[in-house]
Amino acid sequence: QVRLVESGGGFVQAGGSLSLSCTVSRNTFSTYAMGWYRQAPGSERELVATVTSGGTTDYADSVKGRFAISRDNAKSTVSLQMNSLKPEDTAVYYCNVQFVRGINYWGQGTQVTVSS
Repeated sequence: QVRLVESGGGFVQAGGSLSLSCTVSRNTFSTYAMGWYRQAPGSERELVATVTSGGTTDYADSVKGRFAISRDNAKSTVSLQMNSLKPEDTAVYYCNVQFVRGINYWGQGTQVTVSS
């Protein structure tokens, strides 16, 4: 069984920064992709950022230039650096791993709250 454990959420004022980290219980060298998604109250879960095994990244338009995703396969981690945070970034953030495309594993989620 694969476990994903997230850390780093919290409360921050608008314009501030937070860093999220996710540790995976399985070796991540051969993953198809790792990423972060978020879900705000009353909204569907949406992609924030992903990174493939080859290092290709993809970001939601709303976070481009503010967020940066990175992965460390030696530590089986994926991280998300969030800068210039806005109140609309408030959500529960979920770590995601696909060892095979289309087969998703999720973390339990971590709350990020940005005050105006």
